[in-house]
Amino acid sequence: MSNDEPVSFGYRDVADDGGAARTWWDANAGEYLDEHREFLGDAGFRWGPEGLTEAEAGLLGETAGRDVLEVGAGAAHCSRWLASRGARVLATDYSAGMLAGAARLDAATGVVVPRIQADARALPFADATFDVVFTSFGALPFVPDAATVHREAARVLRPGGRWVFSVTHPLRWAFPDDPTRRGLTASRSYFDRRPYVETDAAGQVRYAEYHRTVGDHVRDVAAAGLRLIDLVEPEWPTWNDQVWGGWGPERGRYLPGTAVFVTESPR
Repeated sequence: MSNDEPVSFGYRDVADDGGAARTWWDANAGEYLDEHREFLGDAGFRWGPEGLTEAEAGLLGETAGRDVLEVGAGAAHCSRWLASRGARVLATDYSAGMLAGAARLDAATGVVVPRIQADARALPFADATFDVVFTSFGALPFVPDAATVHREAARVLRPGGRWVFSVTHPLRWAFPDDPTRRGLTASRSYFDRRPYVETDAAGQVRYAEYHRTVGDHVRDVAAAGLRLIDLVEPEWPTWNDQVWGGWGPERGRYLPGTAVFVTESPR
């Protein structure tokens, strides 16, 4: 939710080219980063609210000494972690507000990550530039044309490179955004692909989030010429007692909240 409550919200088709997401994150980046700073860490790499880290999972493969691109990087927490471990990493995000947050973390950590403001659907890089491309809950949920993001990731990958992305687990779309047991009862169709939308008094879209089924994600990856090599569904760990939106330990014991797709470019 934004700083000002939306006038209306719900699931419906809208004309949005992804610009609503940039406006929303520009306005709310500071609040979001402050709220989740302890969990994210100043230079940590988590794949989702369950807390699974790249140090534990190793989904990107070897990154030290390799060229790595993070899209939808936010304040570049993940990139900062990789850079501190020897990766040649570059972070991109569509939101100037999030990139301003990254600048503040540079000062706090002393680890400076190169970054560029860019749309993940039109990356300003030559073909076959990176060994690894990834995003942790970035870009894909906020654009109506996710297939374009996958094509761009595939385009800038070198042969044998990995494109890894985490998103809200598609199954969650059928359930209320409630982290308690009340959120365990399905209330809408998993196959209803209408986005969640918030509008203002003038009817302007202020926020939009898009749903794809597991099959949609797999087909988009395949259409981009990539090979799916793993699908990780992190379980809720006993140490994590935080509640983050619709995520929390009570519901997390029963339903997956995050899906991480690991794909590879043909060699």
